[in-house]
Amino acid sequence: MSVRQREQSRGTGRERSRETGREPGRERRGSGEAVPADPVDRFTEAMARLVCGVAVVSARRADGSPCGLLVSSVSSYSVAPPSVMLALSRDSRTYRAMEARVGTPFGVHLLGAADEALARVFAGRAEDKFAGVAWDWDEDRPRIADVPVYLKCRAAAVFPHGDHVVLLGEVAESTVREAAPLVHYRRRLDWHLT
Repeated sequence: MSVRQREQSRGTGRERSRETGREPGRERRGSGEAVPADPVDRFTEAMARLVCGVAVVSARRADGSPCGLLVSSVSSYSVAPPSVMLALSRDSRTYRAMEARVGTPFGVHLLGAADEALARVFAGRAEDKFAGVAWDWDEDRPRIADVPVYLKCRAAAVFPHGDHVVLLGEVAESTVREAAPLVHYRRRLDWHLT
C-alpha cells in the first residue's frame, strides 16, 4: 500500500468515526463498547479491568525522612521464604528516593475499604505524604498505623524492566487484622466487595 493509499484510508476511517459518533482512535467490538485502537492504550484499558487491592510501599530516604507511594501491583511470590513481588515506576519520586537495591528495607501496607483517603494521599504528589498520617518507625521502615495488613520486607532482588522495576521482597514479619479490602478497578478506588 502506498503512502497516499494509507493517507486516504486514514481519512476514510476518520469520516466513518464522525458518521458513527465514535471517538477518534477507538474501535467498536462485538460488545458495542468502544476500545482504543492503539495497542498500548488497548493494553492499558485491558489492565484497568483487573480487580486488585492497593498498598502503600514505604521506605526511608537517604536523608532519613520517610517516603511512600500507592501501588496496585503487589502479589504473593513465594511461601518459602515468605516473599512478595511488586512493581514500581522508575519515574516515581518515591522509587528514586528509595534507591531500591538488594538489601533495601521497606514496608508494604495493604489497605482496607476504610483507607480510601489514605490511598489518595499516597497516590498524590505531596512532598511530605506522611504529614497528618499516624505512623512510626519499624526499625528503618516507616510503618503506617491501623492498616489491615503490614509486611516488614527487605529487597531480595531488583529487576529493571521497561518503565518499571520489579522488586522481590522477603517478608520478615506479617501483621494481619480482619477488614474489607480497598479495591481498585477501572481507575477508581471506591469499589466495595459485597
